[in-house]
Amino acid sequence: MDLDEARTRILDAAEKLFYDRGIQAVGMDELRTAAGVSLKRLYQCFPAKHDLVEAYLRRRDGRWRAALAEYVDAHADGAADRPLAVFDWLGEWFAEDGFRGCAFLNAYGELGATSDRVGRVAREHKEALRGYVAGLVRALPVAEPEVLAGQLALLIDGAIADAALLGEPSAAWQARTAAVALMAAAGSAAGPGRRATEPDGT
Repeated sequence: MDLDEARTRILDAAEKLFYDRGIQAVGMDELRTAAGVSLKRLYQCFPAKHDLVEAYLRRRDGRWRAALAEYVDAHADGAADRPLAVFDWLGEWFAEDGFRGCAFLNAYGELGATSDRVGRVAREHKEALRGYVAGLVRALPVAEPEVLAGQLALLIDGAIADAALLGEPSAAWQARTAAVALMAAAGSAAGPGRRATEPDGT
């Protein structure tokens, strides 16, 4: 087994175990067993646990945001549908077996007070998500797109937390309903022209 294969197997094991059970509850020996690598190989790939935690979070960030963007691209009919498709994707994610909420907030809750690296990765993830939402909103005729993007990002995080804590996949639908209202209000504030909730071409 070469180093790249070992690294992938370790990260696969870490993503499942850390997300399912928490970072501090999982030791390196358990990770080694789950990945099917020697302890020596594990430490060759990740000299310390915090190196593995950061790599796990960064890989999850890329995969999570790529899956979201792919869904939005595939399911939104026009610019006005794209921000709402985010909430549709959340609803499908919430209904998946093994959903445990936001991996980045979970990690920050565990280690944010003692690990600058975890805090940095968690903040970068949230900033990237807000930037993505802002990009969707800028395509709409709204008065203050950055303000609306921030509001939608808060709805996204609130829905994730609600779904995780209360076991309510419908949190995505409730947040989507609120997003429709916010987008309509922002479109009205923009003045005459196409409303933010109207599809392109109408």
